[in-house]
Amino acid sequence: MSAKVPNAASVWSPADYATNAAFVPALGAAALALLDPRPGEIILDLGCGDGVLTAEIAAAGARVIGLDASEAMVEAARAKGVDAFVADAQSLDLDSQVVRFGQFDAAFSNAALHWMLDPGAVAAGLFKVLKPGGRFVGEMGGEGNIATLRQGIRDELVARGYSMPADDPQWYPGIDEFVRLYEAAGFVNIRAQLIPRPTPLPAGVSGWVKTFRAGWLDIAGVSPSARDEVAAAIERRLASQLQRPDGSWFADYVRLRFTMRKPD
Repeated sequence: MSAKVPNAASVWSPADYATNAAFVPALGAAALALLDPRPGEIILDLGCGDGVLTAEIAAAGARVIGLDASEAMVEAARAKGVDAFVADAQSLDLDSQVVRFGQFDAAFSNAALHWMLDPGAVAAGLFKVLKPGGRFVGEMGGEGNIATLRQGIRDELVARGYSMPADDPQWYPGIDEFVRLYEAAGFVNIRAQLIPRPTPLPAGVSGWVKTFRAGWLDIAGVSPSARDEVAAAIERRLASQLQRPDGSWFADYVRLRFTMRKPD
């Protein structure tokens, strides 16, 4: 498999993530329940982040390997005792992974697949590392995810004179597109659903922007010294749409939750 270019917008600070994004693993509990990890299984957590859910899989008695493209997040996961490694899921050294760990009984991914811009390569790689009958379960951003947030960020940056790429660097598929792609990779019994989920933002839109769009601000050329001001302006722009009467903030999340398996 040829090497792919990692997503330049996928840039993470473990400290910011722990402070402003604790809701991500917390809301991943439903997908984790679908995984139903079992003692003795070998499970791959693809896009493990800081390892909060990976540690929960391990606590169920499974042996779990976490992979993430962010070195900083892998270090944070290892600090939790997670067996985590830096890897780009779009260009894994798959033969080496299989030799090292064996084929996996299951794979899991939460809030990570939408950062991987060659989803076909990801699907093919997952199919290869799973045992026959192995399952893949997870959740990602789906069609319509954070449409209001994304538009507000783009509008504010354009108004300030920043140069913006034509497309945002995430993949938020609809059900048909997602199912077709994973069927083409060989998976069967694919079940997927889109779940609108307005999600509270404890740090407001400003905190969300600085945590989840740090790489996007890099791409746009927003200097570190301007980020607080820009994030606050984006928050003001979106107040009429994403602030509730009690003053709290939410994001217009739409999740795509799925299960599938590799044929026996």
